[in-house]
Amino acid sequence: MQRDRVKIAVAGFGTVGTGLVKIIENNQEWIVRRIGKEIHIKSILVKDLTKKRDYLPPRHVKFTDSLEDLVSDPEIDIVVELIGGIEVPYEIIKRAILAKKHVVTANKALLAEKGKELFELATYQKVALFFEASVGGGIPIIETLRENLSSNKIVSITGILNGTANFILSQMSQNGLSFKEALSIAQARGYAEADPTLDIEGMDAAHKLIILIMLAYGQNFPLERLTVEGISRVDPYDIQMAGEFGYRIKLIAQVKDRSGHLQAGVYPVLLPRDHILAKVDGAFNAILLEGNAVGPIMLYGQGAGDLPTGSAVLSDIMSIIRNNSFSNTGFFGDRIEDAIILQEEMTSCSHYFRFTVEDRPGVLAILAGIMGERNISIAQVVQKQERRGKYVPVVFLTHRAQIKNVKDAIEEIDRLSFVKPPTQHYRIL
Repeated sequence: MQRDRVKIAVAGFGTVGTGLVKIIENNQEWIVRRIGKEIHIKSILVKDLTKKRDYLPPRHVKFTDSLEDLVSDPEIDIVVELIGGIEVPYEIIKRAILAKKHVVTANKALLAEKGKELFELATYQKVALFFEASVGGGIPIIETLRENLSSNKIVSITGILNGTANFILSQMSQNGLSFKEALSIAQARGYAEADPTLDIEGMDAAHKLIILIMLAYGQNFPLERLTVEGISRVDPYDIQMAGEFGYRIKLIAQVKDRSGHLQAGVYPVLLPRDHILAKVDGAFNAILLEGNAVGPIMLYGQGAGDLPTGSAVLSDIMSIIRNNSFSNTGFFGDRIEDAIILQEEMTSCSHYFRFTVEDRPGVLAILAGIMGERNISIAQVVQKQERRGKYVPVVFLTHRAQIKNVKDAIEEIDRLSFVKPPTQHYRIL
């Protein structure tokens, strides 16, 4: 990359790819002022060359359906992967790295599953593998962890990492909608896909959390070891009750360093109404970091969209052009160790339970007794005469208790003849 023009190839021309091309075209003069070089898009890899497109790049850009035009072209300096998925992007990125081309990607799922291998390969080949757009869209969380907070040991990361889920919960909280009604609005506005499973079941946030753990701790936390719960079972009644207790329900991704052991998961939780993350509504993302030197820092912004995410991709391209040496993860040699994981059953926090029970004497005493046998201390109990057939809801808020004891108590209580399962349970942060 010694000349005044840096040539790149882009794999994928969907929402983010289109946004990237628009920004490069519109901001070319500003880019040259910033880095002293022009960014020239030579080719774009697409699946269907005959597809009609709402936006077309400048005429010098070549559409191609051949991977060789990206990885085997000696003029290409940087390959940008924006396809999504696992198998095809893995082949593109691996072959580009082996060809000693720098790579920029927004592919959180791929990095969560194959990141350790690809980072080590990129370091061996002495090329950059940058991925700012993989988490938080336009929020600069990757560079913040990799460079700006590299002098800190990260104590914790707590974030709203999925705008779709946050939009749905915001609609349910503010307008009293059911989950299905809120999901329909999210799909109508383009916030949710036709198949929203990855968003609503927490997997999108889980992929992002794995990447943040890698950057914050230099450790690989296997996806299969991560506790992941979605929002599809969140009931408007629990949102209402949480509000009466002074809480809001949010889908949170969190990791904490517990004396060198990592405690991590994705789940809907009750946050105090005055908690800074409880105030984040709509399709926005927010990430609360705590470093052992800098203390708490919060990043907030749009977590998706063509221009915000395209902006993050372009920032990676410009960083690669500027720098002569690269640390893709922020750790020397990009060595990714295996995480020492604190088993989820051993973690503890406060809890919210809603049991659906027959309205008869002695029920509360039996429920409290089962929880007491498992060292679950009750803080508050509310039973309202809001019948659902012959059943009424009973809500318990507890002091801190281990997850193992909570799961055991729920399992026993749900077997009782006067209880209608399943019990609704949320962690309280």
